Amino acid sequence: MAVNRYTKMAYASADDMIFGKAVKPVKAGLGLEIGAGYTTPEVNYAPRPEAGASREKLIKEYEKITTDTMARMVQIGAPAVVLETEHVQQMTNNPEWGGAVAHAQKAIMEDYHDEYGIKCALRHTPGDVREERDFLKLKDKYSVLMESFEQCAENGADLLSVESMGGKEVFDYAILRNDMAGVLYGIGCLGAMDMEYVWQGVADIAKKTGTVAAGDTDCAQANTAMFIAGGLLDKNLAHTLAIIARAISASRSLVAYECGATGPGKDCGYENTIVKAISGVPIAQEGKTSTCAHSDVMGNLVMQCCDLWSNESVEYHGEFGGTTVQCWGESLAYDCSLMNVALDSGNEKTLRDMFVASDMYRDPQGFVLAYPHAYRVGEAIAKDGKDIYLRAKNAAVECINIIEEGAKGKLELSRFEAKALADAKEAFEGMTDDKDKFMSDCLDKYKKEVKVFLPENYDL
Repeated sequence: MAVNRYTKMAYASADDMIFGKAVKPVKAGLGLEIGAGYTTPEVNYAPRPEAGASREKLIKEYEKITTDTMARMVQIGAPAVVLETEHVQQMTNNPEWGGAVAHAQKAIMEDYHDEYGIKCALRHTPGDVREERDFLKLKDKYSVLMESFEQCAENGADLLSVESMGGKEVFDYAILRNDMAGVLYGIGCLGAMDMEYVWQGVADIAKKTGTVAAGDTDCAQANTAMFIAGGLLDKNLAHTLAIIARAISASRSLVAYECGATGPGKDCGYENTIVKAISGVPIAQEGKTSTCAHSDVMGNLVMQCCDLWSNESVEYHGEFGGTTVQCWGESLAYDCSLMNVALDSGNEKTLRDMFVASDMYRDPQGFVLAYPHAYRVGEAIAKDGKDIYLRAKNAAVECINIIEEGAKGKLELSRFEAKALADAKEAFEGMTDDKDKFMSDCLDKYKKEVKVFLPENYDL
């Protein structure tokens, strides 16, 4: 399948971007349309560890998860829901297990749709099992990964996603050393190249099975930087560097859609607002509702342009208010209800801007991802959209420009953050604009310094 690069923006201006509406809405599942004028909760969950002991136990666990979620949605009158099954490794390494789980889940969802009219869709996210313990052999288990997608699609999954791992071996080495060239190479170059390899395959399977190739997320790299950066008391990694990695990641996550994916983009891709601005595809997002799995400093802001609103993965077990999927699903549904009322009453931009204002100045990460600034990063990517290196570099440079502008106003930077930003700016200013030279220099450097980096994984 051809790779069609984005060289212009899907939206005429940042102000045109809003939650619940996408330039290219997606129909999926049972009566659901995503990005067509309303938002929908997407409930994300994980089985208890003991459930992975056998195929039968896993199926039973996911039947409980699905029934609990669907029942609670009907109980509170939610009109629609998406369920996301992020695979435990047993389900991807044994593709028939993932297929059996998808089949069991979809049968339950169909019953609820038929009886109560609730719109619903099932997303399956196989794990990138190409990662070995000590090194990435990205082609060894490619066929297993593709077989997992195919089994899920043939057995009831409506949306296909993955959190692919390409470039992580170089990124992990570089981010711990504040090495901006390595961060750019790992995410923007190696990551993008591997995305092409994976997503042409996923798009082919989706086309063959009549399902939706949804999208990827740079969880393996940009989210790693966000987690290392932590909160406002942490100093393990500057938040300015974490958001630079995030800006670069948008150029990488975009590749899924250039290979034929149509959205909705996956929830933990905080870069999705940038991706939506360029591509017009609907997106899932998580923020304040991700606290069951991790903290972030952008809790309300990332609702600004979401089409699906997700909770990040929560382990299935009991709480006072029901099971975890019921409690978190209900919270998501009420957030979506508020956004949908805003859409219906013409107040959506007011609510969007309140989401942004509540967290925009808390941290440089939220500042850059606020939709007017996210749009600017998108423009920087699209300007050189056909060059995976230059567009990634452009994203980083524009991100730095945005933070510098913010620091002259209401965005406060500590000395630690300001120094890291200045060092990063100097690093990017010293980089060539020649993709071939950059790629050659990085190949020579990192194949010597990163023992687990295997250039043959990327046909280098």
